[in-house]
Amino acid sequence: MLHLEIVTPEKTAYTGDVDSVVIPATNGEMEVLPGHVPLLTMLQPGHLQTNRDGQRDMLAIGGGFVKITADRVVILTDVALTEDQINEVSVEEAIARAQQALQEKVSPDEEAALRAGIQKSLAQLSLKRRKPPR
Repeated sequence: MLHLEIVTPEKTAYTGDVDSVVIPATNGEMEVLPGHVPLLTMLQPGHLQTNRDGQRDMLAIGGGFVKITADRVVILTDVALTEDQINEVSVEEAIARAQQALQEKVSPDEEAALRAGIQKSLAQLSLKRRKPPR
């Protein structure tokens, strides 16, 4: 078993034991199993999958960091949402606003923040719109 903790600025979004967790690391998707070598890496916005007793759960997460030890995974991210917590209309509106803002003259820092926001929003939409597993 691995103890998984997902922390956002607002709350602890998840804490519990899992058999494995699949995270969207900056170098690609990565599955963490008990006994993993210690690692500290960055996350990119995407889907995080937990597996426990044959049940798979998914969250849309933002960027952040993950610390992995042999029996523990701690994720620090700016957002972690279940499918039920995602408002599709609000996310679509946020994408449209960010895309419109990109049409304006913005600083490189503002552009990077807007693009990161779009990436987070797209991860949320893809989780909300995914087809359930068969």
